[in-house]
Amino acid sequence: MRPVSDTLWITERATARGFDLCGVAPAVKFPELAQSEAWLAKGYAGEMKYLADPRRSDPQSVLPGIRSVIVCALRYDTPYSKSIDAPDEPDSGEPRGWISRYSWGDDYHDVLRMKLNGLVNELRARFDQTFEARAYADTGPLQERIFAKHAGLGWLGKNTLLLNQALGSWVFLGAVLTTLDLTPSLAPAESPPPDLCGSCTRCIDACPTDALVEPYVLDARRCISYLTIELRGSVPEDLREPIGRHVFGCDICQDVCPWNRRAPVTEAPAFQPRKLLSQDPRVVPNAGDRRSTPPLDCGGSLPLPTDPHQRIESLFLPSLERLAGMTEDDYKVAFRNSAIKRAKWRGLVRNACIALGNAKRVRGTRAGDRVSALLQRLAASSDQLISESALWALSRI
Repeated sequence: MRPVSDTLWITERATARGFDLCGVAPAVKFPELAQSEAWLAKGYAGEMKYLADPRRSDPQSVLPGIRSVIVCALRYDTPYSKSIDAPDEPDSGEPRGWISRYSWGDDYHDVLRMKLNGLVNELRARFDQTFEARAYADTGPLQERIFAKHAGLGWLGKNTLLLNQALGSWVFLGAVLTTLDLTPSLAPAESPPPDLCGSCTRCIDACPTDALVEPYVLDARRCISYLTIELRGSVPEDLREPIGRHVFGCDICQDVCPWNRRAPVTEAPAFQPRKLLSQDPRVVPNAGDRRSTPPLDCGGSLPLPTDPHQRIESLFLPSLERLAGMTEDDYKVAFRNSAIKRAKWRGLVRNACIALGNAKRVRGTRAGDRVSALLQRLAASSDQLISESALWALSRI
């Protein structure tokens, strides 16, 4: 086993590369890994078949000869209102949606991958021996949060996320698997950080869809993040109203967590809400079709629009009308290098329709007339998923 000084050097280099936490865990079958089989047997994974990959329960099958897992955490919370505090309809009066804050900026996979690969390059420069190292930015058959716990980075909360006493749960996790025999961050006599959730059940009580069926157990089939991102078909009707205004992911169980109340935020440009040059849905004649209107632009800094039918939008409380009115080509341009592309165009339009059906104070207003006209066009879409969702929304307003 390599000396502890090497482990300390790795954590220092991870910090220099911008990570907020770093620890080393041995590549062994921790008890939590064995719990996946029972969880899967209950059907809680829904359509996420990749979670049944047997390699997720045995790190040795991911990288033969693996000895250590280096886990890094990067905070992403930004100084914007939480979903439970932000108004449904800001000053404009237009119905607004909620996009999970982890996907407001650049694709976190790319940000993590760049930092992790840089760390791997430093490992190769420092150690003379022949070894293997593989970086996973939430992209491989690895349960990062379990190894993060045993690397000393935090405990697994009742909302099933990793919680750190200083940073809360607003962190991305990435890992470097290696055949280097590194000294673990926790000494053999040390235990992982204690569970400090105590008797608190705020995350469980706040979940609108009752996805947290018991402490530390999530039924993903009911989770708003699953329903708006992973589910490819129709959202079950009994869960549409509880989804509320969410169009991509959900932050509620983190927003209500006391450990996130004073968690530090980041000013990193990569995680700030990106700006979109948005086309007014009132002048999109084929909303719900795959043909493109003039493409939407995106980026952190945009010139003022010269077209009176365009405006700059933010992914913080985005206009539901504009999301629902996007064509597929618009979607591809607007969300290039964004985690939102995971939902696919038809999924995002489906979600925006459902959110419009849940919008408050729409009937009888000027915005309501526009929404109804947009939904009627979407109801005529050749895509059955979009058409059905739009018809449901129309029945609500």
